[in-house]
Amino acid sequence: MKQQTVILHHGAVQGVTGSCHELQINGTGILIDCGLFQGKEQRDDLAIDFAIDHIKALVITHVHIDHTGRLPYLLMAGFKGPIYCSQPTALLLPAMLEDALKIGFTRNKKLINKVLKLLKSRLRPLPYNEWQSIANTEIEIRLQRAGHILGSAYVECTTPHQRVVFSGDLGAPHSPLLMAPISPECCDVLVLESTYGDKIHDNRADRRLRLKEAIEHALADGGTLLIPAFSLGRTQDLLYEIEGLISEFANDAAAPGLPWQELEVVVDSPLAANFTRLYRKLKPYWNNEAKARLQAGRHPLSFQQVTVVNSHQDHIKAVQYLANTHKPFIVLAGSGMCTGGRVVNYLKALLEDSRNDVLFVGYQAEGTPGRDILEYGPHFSAPQAATQKAGWVALDGTRYTINAKVHQVSGYSAHAGQDDLIRFATDITPAPKQIRLIHGEHNAKATLQQKLTAALPNTEVLIP
Repeated sequence: MKQQTVILHHGAVQGVTGSCHELQINGTGILIDCGLFQGKEQRDDLAIDFAIDHIKALVITHVHIDHTGRLPYLLMAGFKGPIYCSQPTALLLPAMLEDALKIGFTRNKKLINKVLKLLKSRLRPLPYNEWQSIANTEIEIRLQRAGHILGSAYVECTTPHQRVVFSGDLGAPHSPLLMAPISPECCDVLVLESTYGDKIHDNRADRRLRLKEAIEHALADGGTLLIPAFSLGRTQDLLYEIEGLISEFANDAAAPGLPWQELEVVVDSPLAANFTRLYRKLKPYWNNEAKARLQAGRHPLSFQQVTVVNSHQDHIKAVQYLANTHKPFIVLAGSGMCTGGRVVNYLKALLEDSRNDVLFVGYQAEGTPGRDILEYGPHFSAPQAATQKAGWVALDGTRYTINAKVHQVSGYSAHAGQDDLIRFATDITPAPKQIRLIHGEHNAKATLQQKLTAALPNTEVLIP
């Protein structure tokens, strides 16, 4: 009987959120991720709208909510299979989903604990680079490092006649803390993310320099540098880089008058603080550079100048203090796209004061306040910034003029850039027969499709 392999996409097709993909062979299958739709793709109805009786397992590539947020709904819909993921992901996932459940599902602690208990009973942590057979299917899987956040993986899947690779979210090379992804040895079909399929990131030296410039602007005029950052991944990367800059320049005679040693760093997110603590527990998975800092007696994620704000009352006090102080501060607060969370209160208090700066280090989806600030705010590096008429952004129904300088350093995105995505695909030998582009806006997918078609003329590059 001829083997029939089918790939279905239940999310991350029209945009960059809701990742959920299915590999099916002869009527049985597995899911790769089960993520939440966000931004302009957000849905009120989060019910699982596809058949799951034949699904024998779920594989989680990493814990970001656009890859895991529908997992509780999958469990409620009757999914009874194992949930495979990397060992670090198994540690991080319950904390991520507990927070998501409180915000978007229920505040009933008993119900949350019930869902988390069920989740933990289904988790099957796997080491990297080891094959795992999926019971009652003809599929084997293997996880490989994806370099996106700690624990992230791309998934190699073998069937009797085909190998399919799901990229998950790929990271850029030379990311703080993380080992870079290495392309699979072989692959017939590559399901590839395309978030930045139309953009090339700054290299690490350039992005570090631009981060330094943004911090120096805060140091020079006693303003606050506000960084909207996702609690997991971006926050830890930035703490690592900021610690490195302070270590290098605090006693630098070439930077007179810039008080690096007085710079204070505020992490205003209990979730980010919890993930940072878990990151410290995952030191065996750090890259060699990060391990060398530890051996030198440094503490890249918990250095002396970091203050963590936990309670809501302390958060309100911090916002009020920073609105009136003339001391230099860096604030890392969620959410990363300014759609809610504590960063919104900081924006309301700081955005109209030109002493302050806003630094975006991650993707800003259409329809989010972060995208509006990025598009309509005065950019620090733009020649016309001094004369540019300030735009505005609506926060909780009120307009705020954007007088704070706006910076963007794309290299700190946890996602691979266009050249990294092309390299990941072209390093597979022989070339895949087919590449399916998902997890990207239309222009990003179309641009990457054109580039990959030119680089791999014998490969079918399609947009599902």
